[in-house]
Amino acid sequence: MSAIEATAEVFVTAFKSLKPRQREAVLERMLADKELSEDIEDTLALEARRHQPHQPFRQVLKELKINV
Repeated sequence: MSAIEATAEVFVTAFKSLKPRQREAVLERMLADKELSEDIEDTLALEARRHQPHQPFRQVLKELKINV
């Protein structure tokens, strides 16, 4: 386990040990923070698309009719 994974595990374990109202308070604070909220939104979007087929960048530009 990498140091990043270990740190994430510590935070998740601590979060899961909170009572429901405490979890809610933590999530509300995170979502109220513009930068954290954007990070969460980006991460959720990436996770939702993780298993979609990949396309070459040039093909995407062509489909969007963007000339470079």
